[in-house]
Amino acid sequence: MTKSTSTPEHPFAQYVRTLGRGKRSGRSLTEGEAYNAMKMILNREVEDAQIGAFLILIRVREETTEELVGFVKATHEYTQRTVAQLNASVDWPSYAGKHKQLNWYILAALALADSGTSVFMHGANEHTPNRLYTDTVLRELGISPCMSVEAAQAALDKNNFSYMGLHDFCPPLSELVALRPILGVRSPIHTLVRLANPSQSPCIVTSIFHPSYRSSHQEAALQLGYKSMAVFKGEGGEVERKPDARCLVQSVQNNVLADEEWEPLLSARNPNEQDFEINKLQRVWRGTERSAYGESAISATLAIVLLLMRKASSQSEALELATKLWSARDYQRI
Repeated sequence: MTKSTSTPEHPFAQYVRTLGRGKRSGRSLTEGEAYNAMKMILNREVEDAQIGAFLILIRVREETTEELVGFVKATHEYTQRTVAQLNASVDWPSYAGKHKQLNWYILAALALADSGTSVFMHGANEHTPNRLYTDTVLRELGISPCMSVEAAQAALDKNNFSYMGLHDFCPPLSELVALRPILGVRSPIHTLVRLANPSQSPCIVTSIFHPSYRSSHQEAALQLGYKSMAVFKGEGGEVERKPDARCLVQSVQNNVLADEEWEPLLSARNPNEQDFEINKLQRVWRGTERSAYGESAISATLAIVLLLMRKASSQSEALELATKLWSARDYQRI
């Protein structure tokens, strides 16, 4: 009589089972479980089918603060091996891309860099069709993305600004971000990369598209011990404030949670960009063309960062300083 043989259960299966048991028995992961699960994923110890099931189950349940904290802690361990601490003041994630307005946040970051504040921007591109991503825009503006940590630090030392693609410092997460067109929906990885702070900067400014995720970013940042972090619903999901709408900024400052409402700078809603001509960004930067919407978006975004960094003590002071920084930019930088 031949005995039947069974396949041993994969170590990662326990996490899929915990999430997917059903309405009554299934549950979200604890911080420790989330940490262990993400560590296995980053170490490439998980089967593709398991990753797909895992991401979709968390998406359906909606990731909890505990899960986000566990994921980020595992990611920190990974990026500490691949990214030495960069000398940056601000960590600026850019993962959404734009499809309604131009990428004005890039000009805001460059103006901040011109003022002496070092900015490390990181992101991914090409994971959602018909969007304009940071990597593409920077190349068109003559700014080369950095392929290594050494190049990123050199750019920070020289210009106070550098950009790295996720694939150059955390390939496993880059591959998961690229699954969006395959899975059909966003996954917790899109939240994770925004909170990862691979540069270990003292200040993090991030954004969301869906307002329901704003509080989880804030709570996770608090539990992760981040000194200064601000999150708001940015235009298209990027770190760019809409100047024609109210904006709720939720932040963490020295273990204190704060919510602050910003009033719109423009009285009327602005129509979507028609041409998506990247060179328009350069013309506005150089002062050869004006854009009421674009320049308002730049000042509005800068003001949030300046207030977070405590370079200003009030919204009005932050907006005034933002306008001065924009006016004092190096017109020949791009």
